[in-house]
Amino acid sequence: MKLRFLLAASALAILASACCSPKNETICIIPEPQIVNFGEGSFDVARAAISIDPAVCELGREHIAEFAIRLGNALGSPRQGVEGLKDSGIRFIIDKKLAEEQYVIDITPECADIKASTAAGLFYAIQSLSQLLPDKYFNPDAICTEIETCQKPKPCPKSLCRKFWKIPAVHIEDSPRFAYRGMHLDVSRHFFGVDFVKKYLDVMALHKINRFHWHLSDDQGWRIEIKKYPRLTSVGSTRPETMLLKNFEPYVGDGIPHGGYYTQDEIREVVAYAASKHITVIPEIDLPGHMIAAMAAYPELGCTGGPYKVWQIWGVANEVLCPGKEKTFEFIEGVLDEIIELFPSEYIHIGGDECPKSAWEKCPDCQKRIAELGLKTDEKHTAEQYLQNYVTARVQDYLNARGRKIIGWDEILEGNLAKGATVMSWRGAAGGIEAAKNGFDAIMVPAGYLYFDYYQSEAVEKEPFAICCPSPIEKTYSFEPLEGIPAKAQKHILGVQANLWTEYISTPAHAEYMVLPRMDALSELQWCQPERKDYERFKEGVARMMRIYDALGYSYSRNIFGEPGLPGYTGPLGQ
Repeated sequence: MKLRFLLAASALAILASACCSPKNETICIIPEPQIVNFGEGSFDVARAAISIDPAVCELGREHIAEFAIRLGNALGSPRQGVEGLKDSGIRFIIDKKLAEEQYVIDITPECADIKASTAAGLFYAIQSLSQLLPDKYFNPDAICTEIETCQKPKPCPKSLCRKFWKIPAVHIEDSPRFAYRGMHLDVSRHFFGVDFVKKYLDVMALHKINRFHWHLSDDQGWRIEIKKYPRLTSVGSTRPETMLLKNFEPYVGDGIPHGGYYTQDEIREVVAYAASKHITVIPEIDLPGHMIAAMAAYPELGCTGGPYKVWQIWGVANEVLCPGKEKTFEFIEGVLDEIIELFPSEYIHIGGDECPKSAWEKCPDCQKRIAELGLKTDEKHTAEQYLQNYVTARVQDYLNARGRKIIGWDEILEGNLAKGATVMSWRGAAGGIEAAKNGFDAIMVPAGYLYFDYYQSEAVEKEPFAICCPSPIEKTYSFEPLEGIPAKAQKHILGVQANLWTEYISTPAHAEYMVLPRMDALSELQWCQPERKDYERFKEGVARMMRIYDALGYSYSRNIFGEPGLPGYTGPLGQ
């Protein structure tokens, strides 16, 4: 095993060396920029001063200040930006001709010009520039090696580290393919604290991902403080134990209580931190299914009145909210009022997935509501399915009246979906294709390609236990979001997202391992035009990113280079 690891490490170093070499006319930036043209010579970052266009806005100055601090720490000498552009050095420039998220990097032997029209553009330019710098930019304690200048890897004297901060002369023009570039985190099945959520946002920012889909409620735990309904957290946030692996029958639990939730102050802290990295937080309150944790706290919300308890197993529960009771909508609206106050995002995700109708079929209140609404079973759907449409439409109207829009999983397409809803297509791409053809906006999240809780490699017996089948990074990279969609309907595909569900992921290191480096592939789906994608070039970029992950202390999979398994993992392996 040790020999294989050393061979893999050598392969990574060689790939990283090749990737960074100007002679190969490629650079180590993920996602790959849209236009890259090499010039002559190189620019010495270690000797460069930093100057700032006076037109740079305040938030943009914060990004530049952070860049200067990191650079100074890595080089062992303070750096700060000087007001007014100088004739040489690293220069941050506002160019109003560029689009909102567009940026340009011009590097010559004299200057490194960073151009954008907005703070977001400057931020993305800095993410790209940082990937051209030595590992010490990300961690001053990183080992100084000659590989940082694309030579063969070997340690160098610390006194010579400044010598290896030259980057090739290059012209980069870049902007994203999709406006919506999402990453999801389920904190209901297993809770992750604020510090890890911020770290997750850091990883997203490095990849230029700008939407954080935060799954905050489910059968196994309610994770957000709602002041109007305090029992949601005092009761609904904790389960007495958790099912071990997939031991449904007979049931086997771990005997360990699991809980946790975010206070409203913590929610505001995360939202502000995300905004500082140009990431919008989209909260999800899943309804009318996946609500047992809420019903355990307030049993009157269910069709039978309970009792209910926070679920200890995984899967889909038959017990769901009762839309026959007006009290249910009072609850939903009360929760959403506080969600709206906490999250400034345009979108609120309302779930809508995996909602069995068996309880509604037996419920007098639901059947009365169906009769009052005149809902009928037809050749396409049952009256109960149309009742879910009623729930979706009513919640949508409530949010629309308050300036917000809904996103729902692709099940909301079943029946009559009200105009203005956005569909998140998870059961393959078909839901997104159908939505776009029918004039609905959609986000592509097909499970087989973009569910990062699936196994990282085909060698599942060497991988941490996962919920489903192999989905290696090359499969993620192969997905084309617009395939099968007529040209006129393609404008309705807002973007691409990957999901991390956490039934079998309970630690930060495991979560990082499941998303990295698959997030590299996700970022290229979101950012790059199809003609810029090249898997062999991408593998070289991943080698460079792995050195960054090492510097930052992240866990990640090496499966792309033939090394499955999470180092140091002692839990159950795949079966």
